[in-house]
Amino acid sequence: MTDTPALSEDQAEAFDTVAAALVSAGVDLVNETLTPMAEGQQSTLAVLGKAGSGKTMLLARIADALTAAGVEVVSGDYEGRRRKDRRTLAILAPTNKAASVLRQRNVPATTIHRILYTPVYDPEYEKIAVWLTGEGTRPEVEGLTDAALDRAQAFYAGVKSIPGALAAAGLRGSDFITGWKRRDDPLDIGFIDEASMLDDKQLEDLREIFSTLILFGDPAQLAPVGQSGAMSFDALAAPRKLHLDRIHRQAADNPILDLAHALGDPQVEFHDFERRLEAAAAQDDRVVIAQRVDAALMARAPVLVWRNATRIRLIHAFRGAYNAPEAELLPGEPLICDGIELPLKHRKKRIDLEARGLIKGAQTIFLGPGRRVGFSRLHVIGAEDPQVNAATIIKIERPGEEEPFIPSAATMGAAFLHGAACTIHKAQGSQWEQVQVFAPDLYAASRAGRTEAGIPLWKRLAYVAITRAQTRLHWITQYRLSRPNAELSVGDLNVARPTLELTSEDR
Repeated sequence: MTDTPALSEDQAEAFDTVAAALVSAGVDLVNETLTPMAEGQQSTLAVLGKAGSGKTMLLARIADALTAAGVEVVSGDYEGRRRKDRRTLAILAPTNKAASVLRQRNVPATTIHRILYTPVYDPEYEKIAVWLTGEGTRPEVEGLTDAALDRAQAFYAGVKSIPGALAAAGLRGSDFITGWKRRDDPLDIGFIDEASMLDDKQLEDLREIFSTLILFGDPAQLAPVGQSGAMSFDALAAPRKLHLDRIHRQAADNPILDLAHALGDPQVEFHDFERRLEAAAAQDDRVVIAQRVDAALMARAPVLVWRNATRIRLIHAFRGAYNAPEAELLPGEPLICDGIELPLKHRKKRIDLEARGLIKGAQTIFLGPGRRVGFSRLHVIGAEDPQVNAATIIKIERPGEEEPFIPSAATMGAAFLHGAACTIHKAQGSQWEQVQVFAPDLYAASRAGRTEAGIPLWKRLAYVAITRAQTRLHWITQYRLSRPNAELSVGDLNVARPTLELTSEDR
């Protein structure tokens, strides 16, 4: 088991409750023993707590205990041979960015979409995967030297990623993955991070797939659109909901989290909260009060807003600041995937796009036009193999106009909106080093007097927006934008490798 801090009382109680549920499912964490998965059983628990309560630490601790007991972690990258006595764990998040946040903390996470599809490996290269996972002997593969196999083995010893290991051997994804198929078999144990983003239908689908499901969520976040302010885990019986109430030492001196938790005070009104922000900014440079939106920051982290009209205005201002041509995109402009526009008969092509990370809400950076008309080269933020060449439909909305302009118009493929600004709802599940929150919109929400689940809407919006910031929070107070002092660039991205081509048209 990995070296982690001691569990607090509430974490230890949650750990014990989860461990008891796992014993009922045939996994004994104390004695590190396993029995085959019983079919027809389903158990769902939720571990709930606000930012800083240690949900991710607890998730990692339970995952470590499961692997120590012999449970195998599976992902969308590669799944070993099935055995009756095999027990597995999948650690999932709703978005690429949320999954990447977990991976940065050495938690082997993937997206919910990705786990629903399994890759089909070239049989020759699958021999390497079988060997690396301990299910076969060291292979001889035509075209690969012993040194290349040694590199793959060394990589896999540090990072349990089969595609990463094969890439270390000098292979590309298109060499060893020949296609994708939708998962037909059920899964075993599933951990779902950022569970507040799940709607009732998604939760029901996951309960059909996993025999044991553990949700990790923040009840103070915004409920999915259409849920009337209720989270999907709210319907669970009280004993199935475990609460983490303590804010841990590593988060205690964080002024950003202090501000987020101050929103829980029913006496705090919007202007009171702004005074607290000003006091925090005077004492700590991790909180910044700014009169202008920083255009350079928008290129990699969207300004977070409440109103759609504000989002469109800020995007228009961003493009104007960089002198972007009206009818085309500049390399380095951010985009947000708005879904896949493909007819049902193109199911395999949809799987290709989604499996590579182009799912609704995915954040990407435009690298340039693709090799064919209607195609774009993209960097998918948080994806393990981030660079793709895909058929795209890109829509850039303009203030006061019903029709957007479309700089890329494939007949079908991945659809995108501009990503220099996005609504706080869409930002859930993501985190950035620095976040700009557009305060005039939150003030408008406070003036509107709306509530969600009995809590003023502006407070829920502010809580979600503030907790997206990892190291610095910028509270923007006016409708102004500062011009960048450099041109847009993709120099911060590793674009040297050839991109994977994902076509939505007949080859």
